[in-house]
Amino acid sequence: MVNNRYEQLKKAELGAIVSIVAYILISILKLTVADLAHSEALRADGLNNFTDILASIAVLIGLRISRKPADAEHRYGHWKAENVASLVTSFIMLLVGLEVLYSSVLSVIHHQTESPDMTAAIVGIFSAIVMYGVYFFNKRLSEEVQSSGLLAAAKDNRSDAWTSIGTAIAVFGASFNLGWLDSVAAIVVALLILKTAIDIFRDSVFSLSDGFDQTQLAHYTHAIEQLPEIRTVKSIKGRSYGANIYLDVTVTMNPALTVKESHDIADQIEYLLQEEFQIFETDVHIEPSEP
Repeated sequence: MVNNRYEQLKKAELGAIVSIVAYILISILKLTVADLAHSEALRADGLNNFTDILASIAVLIGLRISRKPADAEHRYGHWKAENVASLVTSFIMLLVGLEVLYSSVLSVIHHQTESPDMTAAIVGIFSAIVMYGVYFFNKRLSEEVQSSGLLAAAKDNRSDAWTSIGTAIAVFGASFNLGWLDSVAAIVVALLILKTAIDIFRDSVFSLSDGFDQTQLAHYTHAIEQLPEIRTVKSIKGRSYGANIYLDVTVTMNPALTVKESHDIADQIEYLLQEEFQIFETDVHIEPSEP
């Protein structure tokens, strides 16, 4: 299973590379046209895509580090490298979002607004089409290789497509002598960047601090208790390493069972959790039940 997971992560790198190339081309296009067409909204959107370049690079690096096998200092492997990369990305996005918000608010306060050229709207629509294409590609690939990191990147691709559509609408409206609408749209884009940064930060910290969904643990407990030999699930703990889930389970069973019988039941628990919930590794501890 480990070798298969390494191959899946290697294949997932293609999605990150596609995102990087798309974001580089689109951010250059947007920032260039934004300067020529005097569009604050398109500029903000271009900066947002620039942060997405860094985010995609971080995901690519995280995927490659995650593929490193376990060693003496990393007995559980390097799976959490992707979570660390996401945390770094959230800081980058937060700084860019604050800069865009600051400059956009200043332009509104000082009435530094212009009616942008319609070219900016066309670029926004074109970018939305491209990013939707990248989204469908990465979503399909993430489902094939079962990569939660790549799936998150695909959702980011989709949100960028939505942002580009919003930018195009704002630029179109601002072209009818509503120059303030362009700056307001830039503020909205900045707030979207900040929200995404905060969401990524929260999820990364939750994973890195070994937080785990209690609802999922309840599902695992219920499945284990269906085995006839299990008296109770005394405790269950979960932690995530990248997209891989590790469980520590303590169960009580009939004390009259032999060591081999107990070992076989522990194997059944591991197989059940792997097949039904795709648990990467389960450590089962057995205790005798009370009379």
